[in-house]
Amino acid sequence: MLSTAAQPVVPETSSGKLAPLILIADDQPHILDALELLLEPEGYRIEKATSPYMVLDALKCGSFDALLLDLNYTRDTTSGKEGLDLLSQIRAHESQLPVIVMTAWANVELAVEAMRRGASDFIQKPWDNARLLTVLRTQIDLSNAVRRAQRLEAENRLLRAANLPEMIATASAMQPILATITRIGPSDASVLITGEHGTGKEVVAQTLHALSSRASRSMVAVNTGALPEGTFESELFGHVKGAFTDARTERIGRFELAEGGTLFLDEIANVPMRQQAKLLRVLETGEMERVGSSKTRRVNVRVLSATNADIRKEVDAGNFRADLLFRLNTVEIHLPPLRERREDIPPLAAHFLARYSQRYRKPVSGIDPTAMELMLHYAWPGNVRELDHTIERAVLMSREDVIEVSDLGLSPARVSTQALEEMSLESVESILIRKALSRCNGNVSQAAEALGLSRGALYRRMEKYGI
Repeated sequence: MLSTAAQPVVPETSSGKLAPLILIADDQPHILDALELLLEPEGYRIEKATSPYMVLDALKCGSFDALLLDLNYTRDTTSGKEGLDLLSQIRAHESQLPVIVMTAWANVELAVEAMRRGASDFIQKPWDNARLLTVLRTQIDLSNAVRRAQRLEAENRLLRAANLPEMIATASAMQPILATITRIGPSDASVLITGEHGTGKEVVAQTLHALSSRASRSMVAVNTGALPEGTFESELFGHVKGAFTDARTERIGRFELAEGGTLFLDEIANVPMRQQAKLLRVLETGEMERVGSSKTRRVNVRVLSATNADIRKEVDAGNFRADLLFRLNTVEIHLPPLRERREDIPPLAAHFLARYSQRYRKPVSGIDPTAMELMLHYAWPGNVRELDHTIERAVLMSREDVIEVSDLGLSPARVSTQALEEMSLESVESILIRKALSRCNGNVSQAAEALGLSRGALYRRMEKYGI
């Protein structure tokens, strides 16, 4: 008979959710043990840290519901400076984590300073058990309520806000992406958006910006791949007058233009290696200098980036810095190509049709079923952008109140073999007839000859398919 080692039991709440995980930071083992003995019977999970380094490392690797933070870590130190500095570092990356500070040498000034630096509450050692439990429970409940409110607000804004970009995504392949956008939109997390050309990466960036607390400020977009290496620094960081030959006036760079808002770096994989180090420094420190200036400036921007390249292959090939990639992709969103989300083709086509019929003042109100079937089985190498341009062309070319196959200008050669197998014989025949007529400028005799049919046979098929 086989035996297995006993697995640790992870405590759960009555609702089946994991119990709150508390990080306790103190340099004295007996304090850690006492808090563990107090909190575990109350249903909390505990993780311990004995130094500022261990605290930061734990926060980097895990997600906690609250932090109990001692303010002194060096023997015979009572100023609380270590803990206050650590609190500032924590708040730079964990804006919503409830942090309850503890010290045995409490005074009003230290408590005020701790709260000013972002502490949620203050506990004096030796603590009162009832008060500590009450404070901890209150702060966790408050944090959860804030997160629920932010999530609900993000969902509402994603669905209803008039100022959001149009993001049409009903396909099952897009639902996890929408959920991720909803969760991370309100945060300041750096996001790397990947996907083929034309999949809608900038629309995702605009949506993330619109969902964030920075929505009232600008989102500044820059195609980093199109910037010549000689002007890269000037474009992103700005320059002072006289910094180089053509610098006749002072110029503000894109980072400063995006102050308080969002900077969208498109085609990030094309940034030259020499410039990647300079970009990394700004992302790590929030500090930069204009070209030709020694004055350091601080910038407060959220960075979103996008690429259609396989950026990890670029890292392996030595063309892109791994440490820069880590800074850019706190969260990565990969957009599937349109051929993998075909359910979105009809609503996207309807959206573009409404836009261009209004723009060009043409009474085109629908799409012929055969034309829609062709679009559903077309390969769309240019993805959503190609669909957009195709509908725009179709609206301009249409002579009726509905778009027909001949208006689309799509090549049957780009309909995959698998797609053809899924289509009915009538649908394929209808598409080929319409294409032949389009190539022959409506000349039935020439189209019939091209199709290997008699003129009468072609007319009968045209009548059958309503051509």
